Amino acid sequence: MEKRRRRTFWPFLAPALVAYAVLFLGPAVASFVISFTSWDGIGTPEPVGFENYSRLLGDAVFRQAFANTLIILLVGGIAVFAVAFALTMVLREMRGRKFIRNVVFFPTIISPVVLSILWGFIFQFNGLLETGLGALGIPKGPNWLGEHLFLIIIIGLVWINLGLYVTILMAAVDQIPQYLYEECALAGATAWQRFRYVTLPLTWDVVTAAAVLWTIGSLKIFEFIYAFGGTTADMPPTNVWNSALFIYGKTFGGRNPAFEFGYASAAAVVTVLAVMVFVLLLQRITRRDPIEF
Repeated sequence: MEKRRRRTFWPFLAPALVAYAVLFLGPAVASFVISFTSWDGIGTPEPVGFENYSRLLGDAVFRQAFANTLIILLVGGIAVFAVAFALTMVLREMRGRKFIRNVVFFPTIISPVVLSILWGFIFQFNGLLETGLGALGIPKGPNWLGEHLFLIIIIGLVWINLGLYVTILMAAVDQIPQYLYEECALAGATAWQRFRYVTLPLTWDVVTAAAVLWTIGSLKIFEFIYAFGGTTADMPPTNVWNSALFIYGKTFGGRNPAFEFGYASAAAVVTVLAVMVFVLLLQRITRRDPIEF
C-alpha cells in the first residue's frame, strides 16, 4: 500500500512542480543571470560583470526606492498590525461583528486601481476631505497630494490591507477559550493585560505567519502606487517609487522607456535578497515555543 501511494504521489505533484519551475524558478534564475549583462530586451545580452550592482550603489533613485520599500514594510506593517489588533479586540465583543468584519475586508477584494481613484477623490484639491472639513468649519489642511504624497500612499496601503489581517487575527482570537477571558475579568485584568498575557501569546504563531505574509506582500506592491501617484501619461514622481516601480521604470515605464533589463534585474535581485534576509531574521526573532490550550 505504501509503495502504491508513492507511485500515485508524483503524477499528482509533477504538474504543479513543472508549472512552478516554468513560471517562477525559471524567470528567477534568468533574472539573476541577466543582472550581470547589459540588455535592452531585444538584442544579444553583453556581459558586464558586477557593473550593474556597482551602479545601484551610486543611484540615488534606487536608494530612495529601496528606502521606500523598507518604510512600507516596517512602518506600514506596524500600522497594519496595530490597527488590526485594536479592531480585533473591539469587534470581539461587539454585536454584528461579522458584518463589520466584512465591511473592513471589502477593500481587500477590490482592484487597487479602483481604490486609487477613490483615494484620489478624497485627497485631491477641493476633494471629499477638504469639502468635509470646510463644511465643519475646519481650516483646509496642506496640499496632501503635493506635499505628503508618500504619506497618503502608506495610509492607503494600510486601509487596503487592513481587512485581510483583521480577518486572520480574528480567526485566531476566536479559537481562544472564553473561560480565559472570564478568569481575567474576575482577576480585574485591564484590557491591555488581557491582550498582553492572553491574546498575544495564544495567537503568536498566527501573528508570525501573518507578519511573513505582509513582508512578502509589501515587496510586490505596485498597482496602487502607480495608479494613485502617476498620471495618464507618466509614472509617479521618483520620490514615491518603491523597488517594484523602480524596476518597471528602468524597463517599460515612463514616456521614454529605458529598456535596461540588466540593470533592472540587478535591482530585483538586491531587493529580493534583502527581503529574504529580513524574513529569516523575522522568523528567528519571533520564534517561540508553541502554547497549547
